Amino acid sequence: MKPWPLLLPAGLSFTGLLLLLSLATAADAPGQPGRDLLTGPQVTLEATWVGLRRERQGVGILLLAGHADSQGIEGAGTSGASVDRRGAKPMDPRMRDELFWNRKIRDAVVRQGQERALNISGYEPNALTILDENDPRTNWSVGRRHHDAGGYALEIHFDAYGPDGYGSGLIPSLRRAPSRIDESLALNFGRYPLQFRGGLGAPRRGISILEIGKLEGNLEARLRDPASQDAVIEALAHRIIEALEQGLNAPPPTLSSQLGGGGSDPRGKDHRTSPEDG
Repeated sequence: MKPWPLLLPAGLSFTGLLLLLSLATAADAPGQPGRDLLTGPQVTLEATWVGLRRERQGVGILLLAGHADSQGIEGAGTSGASVDRRGAKPMDPRMRDELFWNRKIRDAVVRQGQERALNISGYEPNALTILDENDPRTNWSVGRRHHDAGGYALEIHFDAYGPDGYGSGLIPSLRRAPSRIDESLALNFGRYPLQFRGGLGAPRRGISILEIGKLEGNLEARLRDPASQDAVIEALAHRIIEALEQGLNAPPPTLSSQLGGGGSDPRGKDHRTSPEDG
């Protein structure tokens, strides 16, 4: 594991710093197979793909916040268990809680990555609702252009709570063979089938999706707690950056599995993912 960046968020207390370091350890070392101390259960759907393709040297990495352009319409993301089940107030009344956290993680990943000299940037549509999914400002449009120009695009999500969610994991782009970055993220977070739900909108446009975890339980509680919020965001961003760097720098895996396959999920259609899913 590489050392933490020296620049930490302003206002992070000594207690928060200690929690940050403990969460980083938890992020790097899941407690048991299939379940992580920080992010909870990993997806258990059958997936047989392996990411072998090497990205070009210095590839540009683009971070997107899932559902950033689809609030108030189909595909707005999950509100989380705290809001829906326990009547908590949304973190921001303009948006579902998932988008609130997606944006926080996106920005932290970009900041940490730039501090570590990665060629990484983020995108914000600056419009919470864009009705036309093919509008050039949407995540999908910007991510596809980035992919088609030779870059790697990653969209951050939190999965639905309860039985509607599957847990943390990586859904790779469908426009190219899975890359070593996809493989590294899958090894760290879990592996969704290539054809999950018949092929989601973002992967069909060249954008990989990272489900951080189900927006419930310990993960959601720590995110909502002001005493641990910054530490959790930093720890999750650190884990993503570590996986990105491993994917960029690791030698090709010596695995016999062939690319492809992975099955699909029969439930529901996709329109920027379903309204309650991450």
